[in-house]
Amino acid sequence: MDWGNVTAEDLIDALREVDWSSPPRPLPEFFSRFTVPRSYAKWNSRLKCNLYYYRTNYFIMIVIILGLGFLRRPVAILAAMLTALSIAFLNDSFAGTFSEKVTRTVRQFSPHLAAKMRPPLTPVIRGRPSAKRTIHICGRPRWVFVFIFSSASFTLWYVSCGLLTVLWALAIALLATILHASFRTPNLKARLNTFREEFRAVWRNYSEL
Repeated sequence: MDWGNVTAEDLIDALREVDWSSPPRPLPEFFSRFTVPRSYAKWNSRLKCNLYYYRTNYFIMIVIILGLGFLRRPVAILAAMLTALSIAFLNDSFAGTFSEKVTRTVRQFSPHLAAKMRPPLTPVIRGRPSAKRTIHICGRPRWVFVFIFSSASFTLWYVSCGLLTVLWALAIALLATILHASFRTPNLKARLNTFREEFRAVWRNYSEL
């Protein structure tokens, strides 16, 4: 893939749809080799490639840095967890996995309630869905959960008065992520992983026809 031709919108869509359950890359690989990009085009391509390839590592790093900032404000930890969940619900894979696990747990205690938590069926015309598939969580549209968790997290942020501390920690975490993604030289594994993800996406679209 020519990452130089990938727009920010394409990268965000890819991160939203990709499976985030993959384990993080090993630390020796994560801190292996750093070089200064020779041009803006190479820096732009390297940044997007590393953000996609090391996405799990960056997520864990941001969570650790934010956790260090929360040590003096325990209520802010709960607010951060709710905020993280509201953001994670925007990822299709996470939303589907979360809904499936919750429904499976509820089914053990109340099969009737679990049946109501199933997503509605999408009408199919000539073998294809009649409209774009809408993501549901526990039988409700995704935006309902995003709104509830975002509202709850905003309330806790206001009560804990730790928003400024979190903003500083978040700024440091994002700066560390950008610096690493800018100077970490993409290796062969990153390129092979990109081609593998592209093949899976094409195969998934082909199987849905």
